[in-house]
Amino acid sequence: MKKIKSKQYIVMAATFVILALVPIFINNNYYITILNQMVINMLVVFGLNFITGLTGQMNLGTAGIYALGAYTSALLSRNFGISPWLTMIAAVFVGFLIGRGLGYPSLKMRGVYLSLTTLAFSEIVRIFATNLVSITGGTQGVKNIPRFAVGFIQLDSNVKYFYFVLIVTIVLCLLSIKITHSKWGREFRAVKDNVDAIESLGLDIKKIKIRAFTIAAMYGALGGALYAHFNQFITSTSFTTDLSISYVIMLMIGGIGNIFGNIIGAIVITLLPELLRFLGDYYQITYCILVLLCAVFLPNGLISLYGKARHLYEKKSAVKGGE
Repeated sequence: MKKIKSKQYIVMAATFVILALVPIFINNNYYITILNQMVINMLVVFGLNFITGLTGQMNLGTAGIYALGAYTSALLSRNFGISPWLTMIAAVFVGFLIGRGLGYPSLKMRGVYLSLTTLAFSEIVRIFATNLVSITGGTQGVKNIPRFAVGFIQLDSNVKYFYFVLIVTIVLCLLSIKITHSKWGREFRAVKDNVDAIESLGLDIKKIKIRAFTIAAMYGALGGALYAHFNQFITSTSFTTDLSISYVIMLMIGGIGNIFGNIIGAIVITLLPELLRFLGDYYQITYCILVLLCAVFLPNGLISLYGKARHLYEKKSAVKGGE
């Protein structure tokens, strides 16, 4: 098991290195835009993995969290001239508050009821963002959102911003690995596996669930802030239920509960719409069929293909050795 995990970490590091090299060989601004969105998606899925992947609590409120992080950072930086670095911290703090608030419904509700609660939260945020025109701009959105600056270096190009977001994502990936293998991570998995056993050990389930929601919300809000400053324009029409579902699909396709699976899921689901765009009107149904097939035949995600291939190879080797 340790050998498999170490190989995953090596491949994970290689994946980040390859992503870092892509802008050197590809100058197309459109592709660099997709790369930025892909890396931001990774960051958000890392957070969702704590609550849905490890703790087993379905969260369909990611779009609402993402939106609040985006609007908080965008409005503070554009309207009040505050540094994006500080507004990004403010967005993470908003995520902390959201996580604490959303965590409490999870104490009394599970399954579909919790899904509907988080989904309702996301829709409420979208409706407020649409109707509070004087603050959010409604469907016209918030424009001219400033970019980050690192010292004297302005991140005024998509390539520069990509490397900035990539570094942030790598740092949070390492933090996610640390948390997953810490006492907190073991508690999260225990809640998913056997709640009654946790209670018998005297652990506080309330704190564990709220902690998972809080971490997920902080990651999601940070992702929203990074998206807002990258795109330099946000509108309420971007933060729909489809966005929340997309993040759950990324988690599922890659491998629930596995950080390397999160990376794979974010890459595949970000690129898939672009790869299938040539199908035109048949794009949506093809996309849904592929996701459905993956859910049926690979319930543990694409990450499980390695284990299956390894098992098949060992089985063939054993047969040859026995001959």
